[in-house]
Amino acid sequence: METFLGILIPFVGTTLGAACVFFMKKSFGRSVQRSLAGFAAGVMVAASIWSLLIPAMEQVGDMGKLAFVPAVAAAMASAVCSFFVKKEPKKF
Repeated sequence: METFLGILIPFVGTTLGAACVFFMKKSFGRSVQRSLAGFAAGVMVAASIWSLLIPAMEQVGDMGKLAFVPAVAAAMASAVCSFFVKKEPKKF
């Protein structure tokens, strides 16, 4: 039951937040939309750093001063993949 609630609470919060944005996007001004998108991007960057990159560097701590290399390589690979995925497809 605890696992179910642990999954349900973030699911409901995310669903309600997305519903608010979906139904209210026409009522926000352009600057408010850009500000909220910037805030969301900042939250995602912070989450990736504290939840992914720092734990990855701690796991390879025995590499000494080069412990950052696997995390940086993974971040660079994801940036390259994102660049190619987000390219606009050719119009026919």
